[in-house]
Amino acid sequence: MAAFQISRKVDYALRALIYLARHDGERACTLGVIAADIDVSPQFLAKIVEELGHRGLVRSRRGARGGYVLGRAASAISFNDVIEAVEGPIALNACLDGQGDCTLLGACGMQPVWHEAQRRLVDVFAHTTLADVGVACQGACATGAVRAEAAAVVGGMRANVEGEGRSETPPAGQDARGADARIGSGES
Repeated sequence: MAAFQISRKVDYALRALIYLARHDGERACTLGVIAADIDVSPQFLAKIVEELGHRGLVRSRRGARGGYVLGRAASAISFNDVIEAVEGPIALNACLDGQGDCTLLGACGMQPVWHEAQRRLVDVFAHTTLADVGVACQGACATGAVRAEAAAVVGGMRANVEGEGRSETPPAGQDARGADARIGSGES
């Protein structure tokens, strides 16, 4: 199992919100359509969207053209907002979770390292918004063209990395993010 791995719950929450950002102002999107596009079960996505709604990151629209839309502008929703909405605050180690559960607190030389690593990680997530990663859909999302576009981008990234002598191809038993596909899915 990989250490410091973003959960699938967070990954799906981000993907769902990025999908909505691509359709911002265009129309409300149903859970079924979003779930099919990001390849997650509608039941699991419904639980995630409910949590996002409690934090004001999504709103539902009723009626014949109902569905979900972003709760605020894509540029005003950071990755950190999404992570905290579905998983709570980031804590790389027990000494940083605010609970004071570490018996070595104050006597351990690693705490400054964990603190700095967490500060940098949270800084990246806090300064990366949905607008930074969402590409305007222009109607192609509904036809599945976004997946092909994303595959082309990832393929280009792999080619660039391989050109530097490194390979981004995941090892056997891992998904494209390098996550163990069998552990920690959170999906039921």
